[in-house]
Formats: sequence, C-alpha cells, structure tokens
Amino acid sequence: MGKPITHKHILEKFGRKVQQTRKSKGVTQDALAASISMDRTYIGLIERGERNPTIRTLYKISKSLKVEAKELLPF
Repeated sequence: MGKPITHKHILEKFGRKVQQTRKSKGVTQDALAASISMDRTYIGLIERGERNPTIRTLYKISKSLKVEAKELLPF
C-alpha cells in the first residue's frame, strides 16, 4: 500500500510546489516576501516544509505569484 502520508511530507511537497512556481515566475524570495508583507526567512521556511502557512497566507502567495491557490496544492 505504500508509505503513509505524514504532516511533514505534505508540508515538504507544498513547499517544493511554492518554490517551483515562484522560480518559474522569476520571483525571488525577497520579492515574494515583500509583496505579501512577510519576512523572507518565512518564505524559506515554507519552501523547506518547516512551516504550515495559514489559508490566508496561501491566498496571498497565490495572488502574488498570479496563480490560483489550487495550483499550489496538487502534488
């Protein structure tokens, strides 16, 4: 049946998806952080799967990257 999906696994996959999307749009962590009024280090923590962002933060990130929030969720 495979490995169970853990909370950490989900956060890491989400973080990679945010990072891939950000890079594909040519946006730096600094620029993304500034556009959503957050610290750059927090963006790095999300991308490494070390933080669980709120739905509001997910919405802000998606709007800043000009993608629908649902595009950041499928892994």
